[in-house]
Amino acid sequence: MTVRIRTVTFDCADPFALAAFWTQVTGFGEDPDNGNDPSDDEALLVGSGGAPALLFIQVPEAKTVKNRVHLDLEPTDRTRDEEVERLLTLGATLVADFRGPDGRGFVVLADPEGNELCIERSEAERGG
Repeated sequence: MTVRIRTVTFDCADPFALAAFWTQVTGFGEDPDNGNDPSDDEALLVGSGGAPALLFIQVPEAKTVKNRVHLDLEPTDRTRDEEVERLLTLGATLVADFRGPDGRGFVVLADPEGNELCIERSEAERGG
């Protein structure tokens, strides 16, 4: 028996704003049949090619500890370092830098609400 991951859900304070950040990160968009509204307590982003949707749900409590689950992102049209700079410009913050002198490694960032994400090397950088 198997399953398919349909949605990755983020608890957050402002679903609409966080969805706007992740739209810029992933290129995912609103559901064309059910768009996002700033007054809603949730926002949904859908991808293409069978990618899981991203759902942002408003919760009353603030994030207080490190995420137990996070997304590892691989740039498709730029280098890892270019992607890190792009996301910092969009509002992400640097949490930890594990890049090595040999070019390997990854960078841990946090989205505007503190959810961690990792930026890994692109396939081209890994020699793929």
